[in-house]
Amino acid sequence: MRIESITLRELEMRLKSPFETSFGVTQKRRILLVEVLADGVTGWGEVTATEAPFYNYETADTAWHIISDFLTPRLVGKELRAAAEMESLVSGVRGHQMAKAGVENALWDIEARQKNVPLSKLLGGTLTEIACGVSLGIRENPELLVEKVTAELSQGYQRIKLKIKPGKDFDFVAAVRKQFPNILLSVDANSAYTLADRDHLRRLDEFGLLMIEQPLQWDDIYGHAKLQKQIETALYLDESISHSRHAEAAIELGACRIINVKLGRVGGHTEARRVHDLCQAHAIPVWCGGMLESGVGRAHNVAMSTLPNFMLPGDVSASQRYWANDIIEPEVMVSDQGTIRVPQGPGIGYTVKRKLVEQLTVKKKYWKAEVMVGA
Repeated sequence: MRIESITLRELEMRLKSPFETSFGVTQKRRILLVEVLADGVTGWGEVTATEAPFYNYETADTAWHIISDFLTPRLVGKELRAAAEMESLVSGVRGHQMAKAGVENALWDIEARQKNVPLSKLLGGTLTEIACGVSLGIRENPELLVEKVTAELSQGYQRIKLKIKPGKDFDFVAAVRKQFPNILLSVDANSAYTLADRDHLRRLDEFGLLMIEQPLQWDDIYGHAKLQKQIETALYLDESISHSRHAEAAIELGACRIINVKLGRVGGHTEARRVHDLCQAHAIPVWCGGMLESGVGRAHNVAMSTLPNFMLPGDVSASQRYWANDIIEPEVMVSDQGTIRVPQGPGIGYTVKRKLVEQLTVKKKYWKAEVMVGA
């Protein structure tokens, strides 16, 4: 495929309700969309960086800079045999996985469309339906949290994940577990604790949690290895795993028993498959985390979640949980059984609502390859 043009857009999308984590409260998202044209075929990707450098060092602004000044000059006009070849073209740019993933995933969409297959099949996915969990932000009190869990379970979600932080953890989890003794329940700390909190975290063992996500510092694989030896509940890593080399280190050190795969965090589908395959070889289950994506990012998550080692319900929930009007059609829907049917059309299998995208766009940049005369 010859990359003819790249269009980068920033959209402003307001969430239906605020979402609170240990990082703070999110009410609206700056969504970066990447549209790539190659051989007359259009593909879409999403940059999942947030507004501030709290989840990782990337932000919407840094991603705009990296794509504009370093990735597009290396890509526009280039010939690729497959989307995975982009990795070698931009290898000189260290880090910035979310920026890279936004572009690479658009190329995967194109490759699948060119081959007239669903993206899930191109990636090696085997599932036609994926199980869904839901991630719930921090609530004011345990009673409100129980009400929210009740509502989400009524929608069919198969796993509930609670965001926690010091002061809003034990009593909140206890209230949910008391009300729902048998549900799949996990918690996500987003690096809000230290090893000095080990005794406090150990108290969570009594609730029979499926897992505790990233309790310690975002880059502290060694500290998590120490903590995992001292608690019964399985730890699973998110922010610590930026690529398969991190995953290998975490597995060998015993830092976790489960790994969360986020497409943006690891740099796109190519590296996500490496993480998946490595974990599968070591009998470490993986699951798909979410970043409050629009429908484009959500569609890519659906495709990735069809790979065979995604054994636990991920955070790929319905569009309507977050957006009054998502930018794809049909919107991502969850069945009464808590599953999403994987689209079988070419590429991501969803259509981007161009008119709505343009309405939501606050800035835009475009790069076009030079015309090759006499080629």
